[in-house]
Amino acid sequence: MRVLMFGWEFPPHITGGLGTACYGLTKGLLKQGIEVIFVVPKAYGDEDQSAVRLVNASDVVVDPEDSEFRELWKNIKYMEVASNIIPYVSPEYFEEMQAQIEEELRLHRNEHHVLGRKYEFSGKYGPRLMEEVSRYALIASAIATKEDFDVIHSHDWLTYPAGIAAKNASGKPLVVHIHATEFDRTGQNVNTIIYEIEKKGMEEADYVISVSNFTRNICIEKYNIDPNKIFTVHNAVEPVKEDIDKLREERHLKDKVVTFLGRITYQKGPEYFVEAARKVLDRYPHVRFVMAGTGDLQQKMIRRVAKLKMGTKFHFTGFLKPDEVNRLLALTDVFVMPSVSEPFGIVPLEAMRSNVPVVISKQSGVSEVLKHAIKIDFWDVNAMADAIYGLLKYPRISEMSAREGKVEVDNLKWEKAAKEVKEVYELTLNKKS
Repeated sequence: MRVLMFGWEFPPHITGGLGTACYGLTKGLLKQGIEVIFVVPKAYGDEDQSAVRLVNASDVVVDPEDSEFRELWKNIKYMEVASNIIPYVSPEYFEEMQAQIEEELRLHRNEHHVLGRKYEFSGKYGPRLMEEVSRYALIASAIATKEDFDVIHSHDWLTYPAGIAAKNASGKPLVVHIHATEFDRTGQNVNTIIYEIEKKGMEEADYVISVSNFTRNICIEKYNIDPNKIFTVHNAVEPVKEDIDKLREERHLKDKVVTFLGRITYQKGPEYFVEAARKVLDRYPHVRFVMAGTGDLQQKMIRRVAKLKMGTKFHFTGFLKPDEVNRLLALTDVFVMPSVSEPFGIVPLEAMRSNVPVVISKQSGVSEVLKHAIKIDFWDVNAMADAIYGLLKYPRISEMSAREGKVEVDNLKWEKAAKEVKEVYELTLNKKS
């Protein structure tokens, strides 16, 4: 079986868990005997293609004068820059970027984009994002008429228009993979354009794969998707490559380390982590807190840490590359994921495979598959602080949690997830026939 897969990022060029999940899944699919043609808007040349054949959309020429595509172009509807949409950021941060956005759009209006030429994607989340999503769909239709494949698989809303265009062009079945919804990213203040893209993608798909039952329920309740077409396939985690014990030996810090790792945005709950840190320090002063990542709430968190007089005990690292993440986790005594709404959450699995005990919010998909993790409500700062304190104060509890968690996470393999995805593919092909 051959799958035409559309993604928006691929390691090592990632901004979060989406690229990591795509990488692990494609490796698992290869072990299931499935060949994957993986399309990205922009490839850099240093991606690991051992499990996929990577197609760089920026290298694809779309020619509307080609007789083979002339009628196809007439049937493809796509958006130019409908608005200055930059997902995953707050209104405050958007205002800070407004001058830069207007300048980029002014320059863009002076450019001439002809469909007969290659379109250079940025592959980033910026002021041209909606145009890139639309152009990606046009190019997807061209790729779909040239490649030989059985099923189309699109990851998250950015690639849903591409999946639909490829389905219309080829007549092949479509599976969409929902890794996060607009309700996860923004709460109730949803962007209606993104919501409509997500909804249309799930409606047009033959089947939908959600990363958790938590997300599946959102798709049913908020998007009115038929429950019979949505299947839950939980994510997994890649085995750690580095020698964790050796990395731990390099530690020269006497204080304990408690880590938050992820985008510093509303969805990830960084505010609750900061408040819990103050409560822990009041009871256990020999600890340092690390907030790794970037996001629109970063400056707000820095100001809050200063106001709570934790500046010497709280560290902001900025964005970390995968090897830097592994080094940080090797130095970590407790990992905390206080997400307000987390479709899945791969990072706790990465922490557990590094023998780190974890505290996670009940409002996360990963809580469905983990038994040896302390689970709290994201808003319950007192419970979060108590859990962190207990793991720091009592070594036997921490050691047991780390040991059992490591065994548990070692059994969460991408091969199992890939087997379940393959079963969805087979259902799709049987439905088509």
